[in-house]
Amino acid sequence: MSSAPQWDVEGRGWPHRSASRFVTAGDLRWHVQIMGPETAPVLLLLHGAGAATHSWRGLMPILAERYRVVAPDLPGHGFTATPAGNGLSLPAMARRTGGLLEALGLQPAFVVGHSAGAAVAIRMSLDGRLGAAPIVAINGALQPFGGAAAPLFQSVALGLFANPLAARLFAASAGDARRIVRMIKGTGSTIEPEGIELYARLFRKPGHVAGTLGMMGNWDLRSLVREIPRLRAALTLVVGSQDQAVPPSVAAGVQSAVPGARLVTLEGLGHLAHEENPQAMADVIMDVADAAAR
Repeated sequence: MSSAPQWDVEGRGWPHRSASRFVTAGDLRWHVQIMGPETAPVLLLLHGAGAATHSWRGLMPILAERYRVVAPDLPGHGFTATPAGNGLSLPAMARRTGGLLEALGLQPAFVVGHSAGAAVAIRMSLDGRLGAAPIVAINGALQPFGGAAAPLFQSVALGLFANPLAARLFAASAGDARRIVRMIKGTGSTIEPEGIELYARLFRKPGHVAGTLGMMGNWDLRSLVREIPRLRAALTLVVGSQDQAVPPSVAAGVQSAVPGARLVTLEGLGHLAHEENPQAMADVIMDVADAAAR
């Protein structure tokens, strides 16, 4: 039995399953969802660590009324394959995601990234892969893990990634949905039972767990922090006031470093603000798009 989520098992009843397709780009087979008019501007959605396309289940249909929305499972997550070597590093993920867009023949006019997905978006933009597409960062993970324990945390994550037994033990414990509820609540968010079940479905699979740990262990955001002042794309930082995973102060620091960056606070929402209140998030994104068009 495969350790990775399987489309014909874990993918049964997947949100917006009819919008899903599998695309080979480079050495990876990607799961991608595409929704909206073919002639509309392309909007790229990039989820955070430990998530997949299901994270956009409420927001995607709203945005698809106006955009051609493209949402991939990032490498090692959901139903996208895990790359070999250091393929889960931030530069590698940005490069591979750019390769996916080339394979699809799409150039985003707008990008929305949640948490670690925001870091991927900004890395892609700094590397010239997104042109001048504006970026909306939702509770962006845009700062290295703080404190003296940061190197230890990353080494532990890498060690767990390299140990298949560790991923299997975590996956086995995720069979108890109450653990997933506690994990989600620990981010400051409360989501509906369907969302809890979808996260549990993924975290029961050691392959998805290993991909998440590998992503966390391989990332070094110090270079991104050094380079972010040269970002030329319009940047909007959206924060949930109750986010317990990425402190709102991180966005304030980024705003001060990036000329013209805008900060929007959504009161009462946590790290998964876009899942808690998709309409409120869509309103912010549409407002940013209108401002960019003007």
